[in-house]
Amino acid sequence: EEKSKALEYELFQELRQEVVRSTAVIQRCARALALIDCLAALAETAGKYHYVRPQISTRPILDIRDSRHPVLDARLQNEAFVPNDVHLDTADTQLAIITGPNMAGKSTYIRQVALLVIMAQMGSFIPARSACIGLTDRIFTRVGAADDISRGQSTFIVEMVETANILNHATPASLIILDEIGRGTSTFDGLSLAWAVAEFLHDNPQVKARTLFATHYHELTDLSLTKPGVKNFTVLVQEQ
Repeated sequence: EEKSKALEYELFQELRQEVVRSTAVIQRCARALALIDCLAALAETAGKYHYVRPQISTRPILDIRDSRHPVLDARLQNEAFVPNDVHLDTADTQLAIITGPNMAGKSTYIRQVALLVIMAQMGSFIPARSACIGLTDRIFTRVGAADDISRGQSTFIVEMVETANILNHATPASLIILDEIGRGTSTFDGLSLAWAVAEFLHDNPQVKARTLFATHYHELTDLSLTKPGVKNFTVLVQEQ
């Protein structure tokens, strides 16, 4: 048994040395296989779920018709995903205020748009009827409500730190999705913060990014009366 174990270890050492000598070749093969696997998966998914090839533009535009959430589109069994359009630019429709009741799909919609932009820029087809997507340098998100107990940060502080990061680093080539800014504090304070953030994103030429702003503060819809780049949209629901 001892001789058997010694021989086994000796053979293992030889094999390991052989592998080390071929490390570069093995890594090249692994990278090639990984690339083929990724492209094949994207191609299979595109064919199975009827994705289309997006047109990539250097203009700061986002025009997607009948877009669908790539995950929900594949997972929903009993009913089809309801497609939605999105049109954003840095002039007429730079900041979209999205209202609607709870469970109507506001968060799903804005996340879906961000996912489709990422998919398009990584070279994938996307779930939509047609799409023209302007090159995006970064996607900024302020989604969800959670505190950070280990760092002693409340829900409100986490929200404000993330929002400040967006306001300080976004550019006109960025895409911003905001979900319920100001929910971590009182209603009037939250509304004031949400209003100020929306105004800053619209008025500051250095940060004038394409923005989707989902909110329960219906007062924000008044921004469209004085800000030409703000447009209001609402998610309708059908009761059965």
